[in-house]
Amino acid sequence: MPQKAEYLKSGSLIEWLVPLAFIVCAAWVTWHMPAFILDWGVYTQQLDTQFDRLDVTPNMPVVLGEHIDVVDLLALLGLPLFAVIGVRTVRRAAMEFEAWGPLDRLSVFIGRVTMMLIVLLTSVMIYEVILRYVFEAPTLWANELSLWLAGFVFLCSGLYAMQQRSHIRIFLIYDMLPRAAQRVCDVISTALIALFAFFLIYGGYGEAFAKFNRWETFGTAFDPPIPATIKPMVLFVVAMVAVQAVINLISDWNAEPVIHSAADDIDQDEIERLKKAVGADGVGDMDVTRSAVHTSKAGHE
Repeated sequence: MPQKAEYLKSGSLIEWLVPLAFIVCAAWVTWHMPAFILDWGVYTQQLDTQFDRLDVTPNMPVVLGEHIDVVDLLALLGLPLFAVIGVRTVRRAAMEFEAWGPLDRLSVFIGRVTMMLIVLLTSVMIYEVILRYVFEAPTLWANELSLWLAGFVFLCSGLYAMQQRSHIRIFLIYDMLPRAAQRVCDVISTALIALFAFFLIYGGYGEAFAKFNRWETFGTAFDPPIPATIKPMVLFVVAMVAVQAVINLISDWNAEPVIHSAADDIDQDEIERLKKAVGADGVGDMDVTRSAVHTSKAGHE
């Protein structure tokens, strides 16, 4: 019997509201992370002073330790809650890869979160452009926030691309090999990804932990904690990419060999939509470029 989540259609409202709720909780927890570090980590006077400046709800009653209020706690609990709901309700779109294991669902959910981040990033940039050039009152936070969001988009989209097998690959020699040799190539490439992830995490863990523990900020007027968040996120995403690469290797082990060609990049559905759109404008099935040339010649005559 299929799970209840299977009845949801791809692109349903809940599939976008849950990632948005996850982003809201993550944003709140990230901005108030000094409260959690102060109560559950190492206390420093500098971080305490920094939190007093950043605290969005200074008058909210404290429920844990000396700094964590009820909103902080609810946002922290909401992170795993919305992550689980998102993974269970996310649906594979028609153009997405068919593999659909537990980690694949997590990667696709992170992909949906990334798509929402792109929407938020675009909204912030449009808002800044309007304020700067229409009202001549630019903000102090839009540029740094855009940079911050773009960093998360870049990292998370890499995991989604790995799950979708959409990273750039050169198939010229690979397609000529027998399936057994292709499997050897797949094992080597996956091993190299895992090895790269291991050494990156091994070499970068100390610096990432130090930046996170002291909650290192960007040093600007808005002063977002970009170093404290992006550096640990790099290690986390690289580890997830390596795990996803291993999952891909196992999932594709018995797959039939695929011969790639330039036609693989052609989206037939998009072509059909363009044909219908051109037909709706009265051109019909006639080639648009040829029609434009004939029209131009007729005008000159």
